[in-house]
Amino acid sequence: MYVPPKFALSEADTEAALARAGFAQLVTCAAGEMLVTALPLLYDPARHALVGHVARANPHWKAAGAPTVAIFAGPHAYISPSFYATKAETGKVVPTWDYETLTVTGQLVVHDDTEWLRDVVTRLTDHHERGRPHPWQVSDAPPAYIAAQLNGIVGIELAITAVQGAAKMSQNRPERDRDGVIAGLRESPEPADHAVAQRVSQWNGHQA
Repeated sequence: MYVPPKFALSEADTEAALARAGFAQLVTCAAGEMLVTALPLLYDPARHALVGHVARANPHWKAAGAPTVAIFAGPHAYISPSFYATKAETGKVVPTWDYETLTVTGQLVVHDDTEWLRDVVTRLTDHHERGRPHPWQVSDAPPAYIAAQLNGIVGIELAITAVQGAAKMSQNRPERDRDGVIAGLRESPEPADHAVAQRVSQWNGHQA
């Protein structure tokens, strides 16, 4: 992934982003074909890998051993030149896009083992159910039902070789323009724009 140096996340920020990563586009190049699957993945620090599962009917798992990248998209929004104070000063502004993204590259590994799958499904569930007032657990469902569900999926692991993080949150603009971006996005009816305003505010040194 091309990352301009001014937008590259630090090693610490990249590690934190990897720990938070949840939903990805998994892309594998195999036999001249690009396989793409949208799925939740969980970072396993002990294995330095991303783990998850796909439907057995999905041919993606048959690409075991092939080079693969998982792409995690963070908050993003269109940035209008009208947000910038410098528009009135010089007119030398153009539209752009603010965004955060994380790419994780490695080799695809397949696990067609019931106990491995049960462990990963349980960990994924516990991770996403935490903090809920009444968290659902895998053990809440009938054992025979869970066994049948596990038969319909295949475990996957992305053995990580590289991680890159980028955050373009108007930090290349003067402070008065960043202030304008925050104000403009906060006026938007789109929740996604508000999320970017929050991130620009953090980069800008403002209080949330």
